[in-house]
Amino acid sequence: MNFKDHFSGHSDLYLKARPHYPDALFAWVAAQAPSRGCAWDAGCGNGQASVALAKHFGRVIATDPSEKQIGNAVVDPRVEYRNEPAEHTSIEARSVDAITVAQALHWFDLPAFVAEARRVAKPGALFAVWCYANCNVTPAVDAVIAHLYDDILGGYWSPERRLVDGGYASLDIPFVPVATPALEMRVDWNVHQLLAYLTSWSAAQKYTRATDQDSVAAVADELVEAWDGAERIRPVRWDLAMRAGRVASHV
Repeated sequence: MNFKDHFSGHSDLYLKARPHYPDALFAWVAAQAPSRGCAWDAGCGNGQASVALAKHFGRVIATDPSEKQIGNAVVDPRVEYRNEPAEHTSIEARSVDAITVAQALHWFDLPAFVAEARRVAKPGALFAVWCYANCNVTPAVDAVIAHLYDDILGGYWSPERRLVDGGYASLDIPFVPVATPALEMRVDWNVHQLLAYLTSWSAAQKYTRATDQDSVAAVADELVEAWDGAERIRPVRWDLAMRAGRVASHV
């Protein structure tokens, strides 16, 4: 599979507009790892998850095939960024206690990535991946977002997006299964912040390039009306879908 770069063109917006993962997620990853020496965050993007992992591990190696995403990544002395694809890295064999992928596994060549994970993992290392689909606000707001997602942008989502919508449930992850906690992301936003997030969608960016039109602007008035006060602060939630496994001892 060739590298599909859907985010370099708007990496600044992606960094500013995306919600943050809960601290409990990374505490759980660290608790499940055999030790806390080194974690590998594959497909790290802007480094949001990488920096959060660094609070729990002595060292984090963060890889991404997009040079621009790496260039815009959050700087942290505990995180070593490498411009490398997840399927072929320079990580030392049997050196990693935890392997994580945040909202990126659907872009990978999964068999090649699994082989690389086996190569770099210590015996018993944790393999944990997660994703999130549409957010939940109120029924009225959710209906406008669904209209944008399905009716306006439906033809602009990459085929891999279906894996996210399915919570990665259909992916074959050949490691010893580990039960995962029920977690969510939550932010308190006004409608302008939500509009910025929607604009960061890869399909919204693709739509603009293809049509020279702003898909989010097309629903902005309807969304503001559903929000019931543009400056009103509302909780916005995303359920995290997680898959995890333990990498067996090497033969």
